Amino acid sequence: FDGKNNKTGCYFQGNAVHTEKPLRENTFEIVVEFLLILLLLMERKLQEVHPLLTLCGQIVENWQGNPIQKESLRVFFLVLQVTHYLDAGQVKSVKPCLKQLQQCIQTISTLHDDEILPSNPADLFHWLPKEHMCVLVYLVTVMHSMQAGYLEKAQKYTDKALMQLEKLKMLDCSPILSSFQVILLEHIIMCRLVTGHKATALQEISQVCQLCQQSPRLFSNHAAQLHALLGLYCISVNCMDNAEAQFTTALRLTTHQELWAFIVTNLASVYIREGNRHQEVNLYSLLERINPDHNFPVSSHCLRAAAFYIRGLFSFFQGRYNEAKRFLRETLKMSNAEDLNRLTACSLVLLGHIFYVLGNHRESNNMVVPAMQLASKIPDMSVQLWSSALLRDLNKACGNAIDAHEAAQMHQNFSQQLLQDHIEACSLPEHNLITWTDGPPPVQFQAQNGPTTSLASLL
Repeated sequence: FDGKNNKTGCYFQGNAVHTEKPLRENTFEIVVEFLLILLLLMERKLQEVHPLLTLCGQIVENWQGNPIQKESLRVFFLVLQVTHYLDAGQVKSVKPCLKQLQQCIQTISTLHDDEILPSNPADLFHWLPKEHMCVLVYLVTVMHSMQAGYLEKAQKYTDKALMQLEKLKMLDCSPILSSFQVILLEHIIMCRLVTGHKATALQEISQVCQLCQQSPRLFSNHAAQLHALLGLYCISVNCMDNAEAQFTTALRLTTHQELWAFIVTNLASVYIREGNRHQEVNLYSLLERINPDHNFPVSSHCLRAAAFYIRGLFSFFQGRYNEAKRFLRETLKMSNAEDLNRLTACSLVLLGHIFYVLGNHRESNNMVVPAMQLASKIPDMSVQLWSSALLRDLNKACGNAIDAHEAAQMHQNFSQQLLQDHIEACSLPEHNLITWTDGPPPVQFQAQNGPTTSLASLL
């Protein structure tokens, strides 16, 4: 793209197509730009996407024609823009675009399909039915909410999207609907694990397995994500050997850079928590590959912040507290810049733990109290459990008997909730999915009729 001359070059490998001509404000030109952006996003060339998005935004806004057509093009553009920001891990920066997208889909839903059609056949581009667009907007909203740590909002929009999907699938067997459903479930499963609903998460993992069994292509596209989700579930029920096996399998099945970095970060956390000297070589190798100070392999702001947190966690377990504080402050700076609330809560409580170990009770309290407040807002059960234990010990050390008793009671309540959910999850037949590391998911470990509870109770 040459901004000065207002030209666009479009090149496809093999010299099959090569065009360079002045830009015309019609649908064909816009669609070519959209496809070029899609190619760049797929190739992870995020730096090259931004100027093209700016150009496309101007063209779409200046486009004169059928109202439905214009809003459809605007939704396509805004979906690309929102996806670009989410890929880059920029949760705060995406908010204005996401708001525009939500407003745009509301406008489309009020327009009638029998509006006067454009006379130019090139302007008849129609990329998705309105009903599918609505589900897609719900989906990107769920993605944003999960990354930002607004988990109740994520559950709310997942509920709406899944209900819309169930209605559409009764009349439409389009493969894209199954893809939407799988991606929605993948995100809500991660939310369930954070909020302490492991049994429900496990049943939904089984549901994803069933959907993938119905489509070999769907399974090949999501097998790595399935094993990564099982790895996260294994961590939540403290089955660390199985977690390692699941993450290792997921790494073998993916070439996607961001997913690879996500898996490696979680695998490193498994090695850190196990504290197994036999795994030290593997751990140091992983930490070097996701070193945020030197040539981090992906451009995601969120994943880079998470890598700083993992290095801070490792330094804490090694007793190198000053180094741990440096990494965690970097995480806080990055997470606050983009409203990554869960990373902020985790960093605050770990910093609070470090200050407690060092005997600085006042500074520890200054970290743990906001960590608890933020974790309650998300809500993050593990951080609440951790924070309440620290508050109990801090208040005991400071002689605050009443506050210590209150924190101890909170800790007991969180412990009982998590233990009850742990027992329920491990008693399900689907729990045996944690041993699956090869081939298609075994049918005997799956719920035959989907989740045992109603959709309303799940969401």
